[in-house]
Amino acid sequence: MGQPVPATGFSIGVSRLMTALKNLGKLGADEVVAPVVVCVMDRDTESLGRYQRFVQELRHAGIRAEMYQGNPKNFGNQLKYADRRGAPLAIIQGGDERAQGVVQIKDLIEGKRLSGEIADNVTWREARVAQVSVKETELVERVREMLAAQADDRTRSA
Repeated sequence: MGQPVPATGFSIGVSRLMTALKNLGKLGADEVVAPVVVCVMDRDTESLGRYQRFVQELRHAGIRAEMYQGNPKNFGNQLKYADRRGAPLAIIQGGDERAQGVVQIKDLIEGKRLSGEIADNVTWREARVAQVSVKETELVERVREMLAAQADDRTRSA
């Protein structure tokens, strides 16, 4: 606006900060695994609470996790979101699974790898590729196992 504005500035410089953190060993070279995405099938209060509890249990176990925050009406968009995030796994629980006390865990990395082997969409859906059903109480344990298997695969292919 052409008027002098009194201000104070300060910067230590991002490159200097990064160098200092590297020298102190504060920046790990470890690969960061994208978060597990908990899909939202129902928006009622009870269901949302369950999805949030899944995220909380995973986080308490040291597993990065997030709940899908977009429009849940199109389930395919949720999986596309998880894919864009690089999520290794998606947690799915609709009304049928909830009634049985189970969740579906979809291995998105293995599913992507296997997708080239299945020719048509009908066969793909029927095969439920790289997807397992586990009791809610076994969610954290099974997610840990699946993430460990993925890490082993990355190590072998490196």
